[in-house]
Amino acid sequence: MSLTVRILVALILGLAGGIALAEWGQGWDVPLLSVAQPVGKAWLNGLQMPLIPLIFALLVTGIAQAATTARTNGMAGRAIALFAILLVASSTVAALVGPLLLQLWPVPAGAVGMLTGAQGAAEVPGVRPSADWVLGFIPANPIKAAAEGEVVAVVLFALIFGFAVTRITDARRAQLTGLFDALTDALLVVVQWVLWLAPIGVFALALVAGARSGLATAGALLHYIVFIVLICLVVTLLVYPLVTLLGRIAPGRFARAAFPAQAIAFSTQSSIASLPAMIQASDGPLDVRPTTRSIVLPLAISLFRITSPPANLGVALYVAAMNGVALGPVQLAMGVAVAAIVSLAAVGLPSQVSFFTTTGPICLAMGVPVEALPLLLAVETVPDIFRTVGNVTADMAVTRIIDQKGRS
Repeated sequence: MSLTVRILVALILGLAGGIALAEWGQGWDVPLLSVAQPVGKAWLNGLQMPLIPLIFALLVTGIAQAATTARTNGMAGRAIALFAILLVASSTVAALVGPLLLQLWPVPAGAVGMLTGAQGAAEVPGVRPSADWVLGFIPANPIKAAAEGEVVAVVLFALIFGFAVTRITDARRAQLTGLFDALTDALLVVVQWVLWLAPIGVFALALVAGARSGLATAGALLHYIVFIVLICLVVTLLVYPLVTLLGRIAPGRFARAAFPAQAIAFSTQSSIASLPAMIQASDGPLDVRPTTRSIVLPLAISLFRITSPPANLGVALYVAAMNGVALGPVQLAMGVAVAAIVSLAAVGLPSQVSFFTTTGPICLAMGVPVEALPLLLAVETVPDIFRTVGNVTADMAVTRIIDQKGRS
């Protein structure tokens, strides 16, 4: 069985076992949960262990490569600038739509605090932007900031360092990026080791959650799937008026051109598998010049995942609601910024790894507990379908937009 299937089976068995303990396991529940809880916590700690250095290394190499590409190719530079704008815009959509959806259709009441044992709602301390507050994001000691889990400061330093790498000589840049590539490879091995134990960790966490909240846990997971899918659909639908306005193409014509690639994306959950259909659409009904298509489309598949920031921010919003954590405007703004930036860290990573490398920093930056992430990973297969469809749709849209801007 694949890792995803094994994690899903562990989730189902853990929830079933927890619900059984809650209903009929009096006398057995306390000793079993006293073992399961530290096992799940230990596995979660192991998963968080390489997160900060991995995020830093991925961001530095990703930013250095993107900046170098933008400097050496004018069309690539315009495409990357458009990617950045749309990534921020899409995460802003989630910050606006997500809380509204959760207000109209709240998380099942019995699931609130199910993973942390919280009694009632908690609130992240409100922060008013000020000079001292802004200065707090500039790490006087980056190592200390990383050790204390100050994700926003670490991400900011990674941004600055990544752009600085592009200003040194080619030979030195190659040495430095090679070092960070090697560091990334080693950290990914550590993550793979931890993920190999994921069925055990997920089973332990699900057992505790099922025993605490019973069927409310299963209801919350189903509610979560629908919530993330709705966010992805909203972002995908907004691509159509965008390409109509900026790409100067009728929405019906774009929809017909995009449908074959969307169908492949839906069935394979792979943007790469959809590439031949995207090329065919670009050369045909989208009327994109071959020079534009050959530059922008591969770049979009590599760097641009429009549904990643909103879906990942949606995960953080859902976990906050599930644990009764009230978020203010400042925390939402932090989530938008971090979600847009760390989407670069998901490039080329397996889905299980990218889920943690992108959602973990957002949760930490917003002060949201991360204990629920392994359980949400187990049901990520369905949302991932709609993530991929949205990404493929946006890839074709930006290719058309860049081509039209080049003709004007």
